[in-house]
Amino acid sequence: MTHRDVSTALSRAPLGLAAPQVRAEVHLGPGLPAFALVGLPEAVVRESKERVRSAVLTTGFEFPAGRITVNLSPADLPKEGGRFDLPIAVGILAASEEIPASLLKGREFYGELSLGGELRQTPKLLPALLAGSRAGRELILPLANALEAALVPQAKVRLAGHLRQVCDALKGRAAWSQASPDCAACAELASADAPDLCEVRGQFAAKRALEIAAAGEHGLLMIGPPGAGKTLLAQRLPGLLPPMAPLESLEVACLQSAAGGRPSLGGRRPFRSPQHTASVAALIGGGTLRPGELSLAHLGVLFLDELPEFARNALEALREPLESGVVNLTRLKRSCEFPARFQLIAAMNPCPCGYAGDANGRCHCTAEQVARYRHRLSGPLIDRIDMHVELSALPVEHLLGGVPAGTENSATVALRVAAARDAQMRRQGKLNARLTPAEVSRLCGLTRESRVLLGTAIARMGLSGRACHRVLKLARTCADLAGQPEIRRIDVAEAVQLRVLDKITC
Repeated sequence: MTHRDVSTALSRAPLGLAAPQVRAEVHLGPGLPAFALVGLPEAVVRESKERVRSAVLTTGFEFPAGRITVNLSPADLPKEGGRFDLPIAVGILAASEEIPASLLKGREFYGELSLGGELRQTPKLLPALLAGSRAGRELILPLANALEAALVPQAKVRLAGHLRQVCDALKGRAAWSQASPDCAACAELASADAPDLCEVRGQFAAKRALEIAAAGEHGLLMIGPPGAGKTLLAQRLPGLLPPMAPLESLEVACLQSAAGGRPSLGGRRPFRSPQHTASVAALIGGGTLRPGELSLAHLGVLFLDELPEFARNALEALREPLESGVVNLTRLKRSCEFPARFQLIAAMNPCPCGYAGDANGRCHCTAEQVARYRHRLSGPLIDRIDMHVELSALPVEHLLGGVPAGTENSATVALRVAAARDAQMRRQGKLNARLTPAEVSRLCGLTRESRVLLGTAIARMGLSGRACHRVLKLARTCADLAGQPEIRRIDVAEAVQLRVLDKITC
């Protein structure tokens, strides 16, 4: 080979919710056969040399015999994953004049290649497709990623199952593959599998608290013995929430894709329940700037069962996202911001064995053990959770009896929740839990009797300024559920009753 040929194929690298442009520059030069790959590639990307070589040969093309240099630009951006197999392959074929180099302009390529040339599913692809669509590019990706392609509105997407099909379709000799996932059917299946509130026996006070939490997006901590229904109640909260809007669904799907998962279809809100052994990185995100459980619960519910069993530093990492609704990650001189506007639902036992106050005397925990158990939760964290509800063991008549007449299901409660949320959005453009201190002062005015009641509660319970504002937000939500334009004394009394800090900390 005595001539020098250069070609460029475009792609994008995964970097959280961002997708920076990557140029796969291919140079064919004279010399002994060699294949050099530069541009800060990680191990999977470096191994693409062998996948691309085998795929090109088994597809029927001639692999260049000279020195091949592939530069993934920009050089200081880490490259990960197998998505660069396809752009490297088409870049080599264009540089060796197997396909015209002009056909690569205005197009972005994604896909991992098998040794036989098949295009395999590529993870973390949705943010790149959104960025490429906004840039007006034609996106070429594996047929296995049809789901992600269907989620990108008005994108020029081309699907293919094989490297040969990509080359022939670029030349106009073959058609692109067609696939359209049935989003409606998947959404109906998701809603049909949703657990119903009427399946929870008894616990009427906790059900009321769950309704208030859903109406105002308030946090909720449930304290009760094992088997009281804490987990059942938490699992039914998404069924009380209104479905997500299309833009919200796309935002959640992007986070799922950035975490390496398969985006979900339908408008049902996410429900995440990490184990108590989860690390700080698992909760807030880390590694190669991938979102954690807090961001995966964005616009949905984060349920932390056995709250005191979580590591102390993991729980303290919740404090800032609970206030700001975002998670900021910095790794290896790179940083990114993930949204984390989730609704926190937590559960805990009253003591290490779980049976404190049991009528049968099953608890044998000492006062010191109980105090040590409860002190695993810091005051600032507990102060940021709006409601604290105590559950008791179910009586026999609730366990063995049938479902009482008039028991409300999730659909009935969801109607009241939707009406309360609609009133909040019309009044202030946000839900009550997200009100700022200035907005609380303006929108949560009290009558004289209500102020006296709240002042007494502040003095007796030692409520902080933050807790006082949260009581006012809760009272505002109670009034919205009742369809009342003003906060009543009964609303303040109910909100104060939901702040039982003395039951948690000593």
